[in-house]
Amino acid sequence: MSIKEALGKKKEAVEAILRSFLAEEKGFDRTGREAMNYSLMAPGKRIRPILVEEAFFLCCKEEEKEVLLPILHSFMAAIEMIHSFSLCHDDLPAMDNDRVRRGQDSTWAHFSEAQGILAGDALSLYAFQAVLETFQKEKRKNPALSRYEGRVLSALLVLSREAGIDGMVGGQVVDLEKEGQPLSEEELFFIMEKKTAALLRASLLMGAILGGAGEKVQDEITLYGENLGLAFQIRDDILDEISTTEELGKPVHSDKEEGKTTAYSLYGRERAEEKVEEYTEKAISALENLHREHLAEVCQAGADGDNAYIFLKELALYLASRKK
Repeated sequence: MSIKEALGKKKEAVEAILRSFLAEEKGFDRTGREAMNYSLMAPGKRIRPILVEEAFFLCCKEEEKEVLLPILHSFMAAIEMIHSFSLCHDDLPAMDNDRVRRGQDSTWAHFSEAQGILAGDALSLYAFQAVLETFQKEKRKNPALSRYEGRVLSALLVLSREAGIDGMVGGQVVDLEKEGQPLSEEELFFIMEKKTAALLRASLLMGAILGGAGEKVQDEITLYGENLGLAFQIRDDILDEISTTEELGKPVHSDKEEGKTTAYSLYGRERAEEKVEEYTEKAISALENLHREHLAEVCQAGADGDNAYIFLKELALYLASRKK
């Protein structure tokens, strides 16, 4: 099976999980619930929840997988809720002022600006609610789950840190503050690392922590995520210049029109492509080092661990050459 086919199957599985966590659309606040669900289920790659799952299967012992599966699913839903919250707010008139997202109306354009703000707010909190309610419910059915409470709390700490001022939100602060101003290479990479790499890194680290990974494995999976995120964002910058709205499902050339410094404008296309290759190679190197240096630990995951290793390696190469 090709990486493209594998991604398609995994994406379908993720969307089934997301549907199981949708807010019930009823009551006086129904519009807010509809806006949340509209944002969450908008077409997308679902890369982040897939990364949570793959890191989990890379690290988790065979005998622990089944009992932790519902918790894993809640974290997969949670990271996509956080990502969707960021898109809700990014698209707002006060931010990027985009009316199109993933080939359809952005949330604020479909509902209203106020409802777009509230939908993002609600999703940012619903992410944590989903994990904690799932853990509480599963613990009632199986009290032995209490032994994994430390893993759940550690993974939630990662999610809150990487989504907030120390991660994604911090990157957005600088991006807005520097709007219309030329950026230094250091400033550009601060924004890319925070706005994009943070949630990819968080996805992998949460999955690894939930799977019981030790500190050294967590370090290597974090390094893989950081470099994957930088390659992903630089590729995005290139596509914004060379692709079309139809291909991307969102407006193109917007960065250039707004005078934003991007990897493309800073380096030019050829050098930017080299940067994508450089960070992709660093990501794969971290993954290979994890597999080589910590094989005994990873081997406890069995065939799932081997499959996850191969998939993550192929995914890095695939994302580096994507067309949308």
